[in-house]
Amino acid sequence: MDELEEIKKRKLEQLKKRYMNGGKNMAENLLDTPLKITDADIENNIKKYETIVIDCWAPWCGPCRMVHPIIEELAKEMQGKIVFGKLNVDENPMTSAKHQIMSIPTLLVFKNGNLVDRIVGAIPKEMLKERIEKF
Repeated sequence: MDELEEIKKRKLEQLKKRYMNGGKNMAENLLDTPLKITDADIENNIKKYETIVIDCWAPWCGPCRMVHPIIEELAKEMQGKIVFGKLNVDENPMTSAKHQIMSIPTLLVFKNGNLVDRIVGAIPKEMLKERIEKF
C-alpha cells in the first residue's frame, strides 16, 4: 500500500508542476492534429509554440491533397515536439502576401518566432520528416 501512495503522490506533484507552468506542457502534449491557422491568429501561434510548421495549401491543389495525410501523420508522430498548422491561402491572402507564397504547398517552419525554413512542393514523408526534425 505504501508504494501505491508514493506513486500517487509523485503523479500529483508532476501534474501540479505542469499546472503551475500555466498548463503550457499539457496543451502542447495534446496537439496531435494540425491547428487551423488564419491571418488573424498566425502571429499568436508563431509566438506561442517553440517550433511550428505551417502548411500553406488550397482545397483545389492536387499536391496539397497529397501532403495533407503526411502532415496529419507527422502531427501525431511528433506530438509534443513540433506543432503543425494548416493555412488556406485562398482564405488568408495577407499571410500569403507577407511570406511571398507563390507556389503551394509551401511549408513554413518557425522556431522561436523566426522563419527558419521554407519547403515548397510535395515531398515524401521521410524526406519531410528528416528536414524538419533538425528544428
